[in-house]
Parts: sequence; structure tokens; C-alpha cells
Amino acid sequence: MSVPLSRSPTEHYGLGINAATKWNSCSLAKSVAATLVGIALKEGAIASLDNPITRYIPLGGVYAKVSIRQLLRLASGVRWREDYTDPTSDRRQLLEIQCRWEEGGIAKHMASLPAATPAGESWVYNTGESYLVSLLMQNATSMNLADYCSDRLWSKVGMEADASWWTESPEGMTISGSGMHATLRDYARFGQFVLDEGRIGDELLLPAGWNAEAGTPFAVRDEMVPYGYMWWIPTLWDERLDGSFQAEGIYGQHIHINPRERLVVVVLCARSKPSFRQRLEINDDAFFAAVASALRI
Repeated sequence: MSVPLSRSPTEHYGLGINAATKWNSCSLAKSVAATLVGIALKEGAIASLDNPITRYIPLGGVYAKVSIRQLLRLASGVRWREDYTDPTSDRRQLLEIQCRWEEGGIAKHMASLPAATPAGESWVYNTGESYLVSLLMQNATSMNLADYCSDRLWSKVGMEADASWWTESPEGMTISGSGMHATLRDYARFGQFVLDEGRIGDELLLPAGWNAEAGTPFAVRDEMVPYGYMWWIPTLWDERLDGSFQAEGIYGQHIHINPRERLVVVVLCARSKPSFRQRLEINDDAFFAAVASALRI
């Protein structure tokens, strides 16, 4: 689905899905969760992104020295291997913990991990780290993340359907790094909300300049990381993508935000192999650049 500024939205469905289908977000949920942190920051429930996360989460180990900003950038320095097919990887071990439906199991596991570097001195894609955002938000706002999303975002944007979100246990925290289910149009509405920098009518829900931080790469040891606050930055150099950022799921799901072209593109997908950051033969960045060109005509 594409939502350009100058014309009506364009949507297409295939393979048995339709406008009512609620699609698994996989890691699109990370970008939603990070945006909710921005709303909490604007409201004052979170004082500063430079606060240590232990101000809100009673975690020890590596995370005792990690800031909220470093958490959002997945730059805690914790040792982690994000491999979806190796049963010995950190990601698969975390999935085993999720399947137990044990309240508090995720936080306990993450706090037990060793450091690879001091906080902020390395970057590694880490789904487990993204789950801690839910615990952060729950303690900062006194609301379950899914309930906070419903109250502060979903109802205000005017979504056409309820969404759902996995939880750690029946009464446990929201799984903020994955497991959201929503319709194509509502994912697009979320993307439009972000493109509009959190403005709904006269109300501004995100801090001023939030996108400039959330959708911008950052440096680690003099190397730029194509990642913001749980948003990916396109790595294809193309003027049509200048300033763009996107949510990405491991099976090809995307919410692409292009401020320069005033464009949102949402892709629901179920590729045969899980992967992050375009490790397959498909160049998603080139696709989004082509969409931008087509809509200029």
C-alpha cells in the first residue's frame, strides 16, 4: 500500500488476504514501541532518554549502565547473536523462554547476559533488547504497553480495526519487539502518523524533532550504524530515499517513511526465509526508490 501526499492511497492484496486481514508485524512492532516511548517522553512519563533504564527497570548486570537512548538504538554492548535458524543462538534461546509463558522470564534472561563492550561502544541487532522497552514503558506509565498504545495512539489516530499484541504470559508484559497484528491500512495510518511527526489535528503527540533523532543513523567508534530508535535507515544511496527510514520485519514486512516525498509505503509479506537487513537477494531499498519515482509521474 502506498500513501502519497498528492493522490489517493493505492492498495493491492493477493494470496488470499484482504483489507480485514490482520498481519503479523514481526519486528515492525519495534518501531511502534519506540514511537510509544516518544509519546511517553512528550507526556513527561519518561524524563529523559539519557536516564539509565534502571530508573524504571530494576535490572542488574550489563543493563545497570545502559541509558534509554542506548536501549532504543540496541547499543547496550551486551553479547548477542541474532540467528533465527540456529537453535543455540541467543534469539532462539529467547524464543524458548517466550514459549514457556513465564512472567518475568525475559527480563531475568536478559539481565544474565555478559557484556561484549561497554554500553554505547558497539551495536548489534538484538530482539531481546527490544523486549525491555515494554518493561520500561510499563513501569514508567503504569500501563501495559498494549493498553498504552490503544489509549495514546490507536484510538487517537482513528484506526479502523482493533489490533492485538503478544504478551509474555497471560498477565505479563507486551512482547514489544514482535507479535503485533494489524491491518494493512492501520499500519499505513501509523506510518502517516510518524510522517506527520506525531501531529493529529492541533495536538502534537511526539516531541519536536523526534523524527530527526529516531530516523537518523548514529556513530559507533567512528562508523555510522544504519539504525535509529528501532527504525532502519536505507543503505542504498539514492536521492529519492534521502531522509527516509523504515520499520522492517524478518519476513519482508515494511513500513517505509519518506519525508522528502511525503510518502508512506507498507508491505505485508511472508518470505520463505527469515532475515534482517536485506540479507536476501531482494533489494527492498531499490523497490521503495522505484515507488517514489513512479508516484512523481
